[in-house]
Amino acid sequence: MAKEHVIDKITPGSIAEEMEIEAGDILVSINGNEIEDVFDYHYMVNDEYLEVLIRKADGEEWELEIEKDYEEDLGLEFEEGLMDAYRSCRNKCIFCFIDQMPKGMRETLYFKDDDARLSFLQGNYITLTNLSDEDVERILFYKLSPINISVHTTNPELRCKMLNNRFAGDALKKLDKFYEAGLVMNGQIVLCKGYNDGAELDRTIADLAEYLPLLQSVSVVPVGLTKYRDGLAKLEKFTKEDAKEVIRQIKTWQETLLEKYDTRMIHASDEWYLLAGLPLPEEEQYEGYPQIENGVGMIRSLDVEVDEALEELTGDDRTYMLTLATGKLAAPIIEEQVKKITKKYPNIRANVIAIRNDFFGEDITVAGLLTGQDIIAQLQGMDLGDALLLPSVLLRDGEDVLLDDFTVTDVEKALQTKIYIVQSEGRDLVDSIINGGKQG
Repeated sequence: MAKEHVIDKITPGSIAEEMEIEAGDILVSINGNEIEDVFDYHYMVNDEYLEVLIRKADGEEWELEIEKDYEEDLGLEFEEGLMDAYRSCRNKCIFCFIDQMPKGMRETLYFKDDDARLSFLQGNYITLTNLSDEDVERILFYKLSPINISVHTTNPELRCKMLNNRFAGDALKKLDKFYEAGLVMNGQIVLCKGYNDGAELDRTIADLAEYLPLLQSVSVVPVGLTKYRDGLAKLEKFTKEDAKEVIRQIKTWQETLLEKYDTRMIHASDEWYLLAGLPLPEEEQYEGYPQIENGVGMIRSLDVEVDEALEELTGDDRTYMLTLATGKLAAPIIEEQVKKITKKYPNIRANVIAIRNDFFGEDITVAGLLTGQDIIAQLQGMDLGDALLLPSVLLRDGEDVLLDDFTVTDVEKALQTKIYIVQSEGRDLVDSIINGGKQG
């Protein structure tokens, strides 16, 4: 059965509006061709002459002949962003965070996507295990890059074991096709103690270096372990000494790769340095922060951005009392930035409070996994001053909902204080603090 796509919105002043296409109409085909997903659509509408088949709400079909400029958009938006269903993960990874979530949360949080199209559109990481030969050919045809790949290990047998998928080892052969086609790639390694660390990590880095320069970066992040692991694989926490060894190992590889390929490629996430108690690398060592979304260089970037923002300010005697709440991992870093800001604005008091993650367990220390109920429980009854500042990573994109379905308004009401959301850039942090929470 041919795919048909329900039109959700029409861009004002667009070709679609001029042709009297309406929300609720169905796009059937373009130039007689079925449209599988958003990539087919954007490829087909580039042409200067189109025959577009539309089915109206009453079932009447309109065949529209459209002449337009090359690459001019029609002005159609669809109910499904991909114009297709999201593809779910076929693996049962021993380190999967979704498997470590409690029951009773909203259904969308339990969906595991593993969709190459989302890798291109949103930067998601994929395991390659559910890509058919046809999928690979579409990626090559449309030149979808960069492609972000959850590698974890290049040992085929170990990868099958870690992903609990007998096809996981062979799936990495698709890297060769991407490389031969000239597609840019990024990699990710979730490190699990006793599995893919030590000598196995050396093997993985060595194998991945063969894909330079098209494999432009690889991040190494520690596995996150919640308290909800009954029935799951036994995984151990990394210790301070473990973290030091991981950093030593990665630095050794960085030196080798920099000399041979003029790039470090492999990067340790900030968590390793905080756990090890070691200073973070300087900004140039992050090579433009290609892995910042994986927590590689976020702290250094914040530090640099705060300094740059403060250089442009003279300071004054404005007076505010604020509270900043964040995860235990980031709290000491935020405190350092607050000290720099309040040194220039001495009448501002900004208290940083580290929220313990009782919901997922104390071993989860990142701000992005804090819940509304933990924030309320640990701040209730405190003098929070003029406003409470929370990091934007707590929220779903474009919404004000936290992981446990508490909204920002719910937290505001419970704490009886105004809440402002601070974006992740250093300038936003400075603006929020010196403007009493508001960014301006």
